[in-house]
Amino acid sequence: MTPVTISAGDLTVTVLTWGAAVRAVHLRDVAYNLTCTPDDPADYLTECPYHGTLIGPIANRISNARVKIGGMMHELERNQDGLIHLHSGKSGTHLQDWSIIDQSAETVTLALRLPDGMCGLPGNRMIHAAYRVTAPATLTLTIDGTTDDPTMMNFANHSYWNLDGGTTWDSHILQIDADSYLPINADGTPTGDVVPVDDTAFDFRAGGRALSTQTDVFDNNLCLSKVRMAQRDVATLTGRNGLRMTMATTEPGLQIYDGRDVPNPRHGIAIEAQGWPDAPNHRGFPSIKVTPDAPYQQTTSWKFNR
Repeated sequence: MTPVTISAGDLTVTVLTWGAAVRAVHLRDVAYNLTCTPDDPADYLTECPYHGTLIGPIANRISNARVKIGGMMHELERNQDGLIHLHSGKSGTHLQDWSIIDQSAETVTLALRLPDGMCGLPGNRMIHAAYRVTAPATLTLTIDGTTDDPTMMNFANHSYWNLDGGTTWDSHILQIDADSYLPINADGTPTGDVVPVDDTAFDFRAGGRALSTQTDVFDNNLCLSKVRMAQRDVATLTGRNGLRMTMATTEPGLQIYDGRDVPNPRHGIAIEAQGWPDAPNHRGFPSIKVTPDAPYQQTTSWKFNR
């Protein structure tokens, strides 16, 4: 578990080799960490495995814990309720120590090899995660994944954000450019419906709205598009102090999670760029299939300003 600090302009970021995790994000003249991570790094192995880590090869949930690839059914770990595959289980990329293959004052590139069968999926896979800080204050993550056999990939950085440094994300303003969202069952899996956000609690358009820890409960995917696109601004989170984070991504979905079931509940809000969850089980959801001729690539960035 090796920490690497990169910086440029007003932004300094610490990344861990463990889970390719974003450990700390510090903006000049702001006294606190903007992302919520455990004080003791050992907690990444126990109660805080998702705090800032890179989740994969399949982030989020697969409702029946199996995927069909090339006519063959592949059984996945059932690590939620004995039925559901969540965040790639105990062998996921968030629980691996990545290797540093390139490093400079402003960048670090990590690599992880997933052998055929790891996490229940086919293919000898190579994953690269490159973090770069650019002035005045932007962090960019580029994820590349290759395979020698058709497989599934859907990666997500699982950082929790709190721009005020307070005890919760209460009164942060969240804006997301999404016209629809995915309702979920009691177990957190999508129902399969794609529902307009109009007149729902998931309408974060038109400048966004203030969040409330008293009324807002969410662990849902906001639908940005039906396909991966050129990187574009998709969301902003603004603290009561006026500090703003703008997210841009290539991904078709943005999962928002209130953090209710982690240590220090609702301390930070997770905003995860990714493919739509449970995609292999829903006709019409954007595919997460990856082949030797069509590798995986995601670019997501976080820009900070006052």
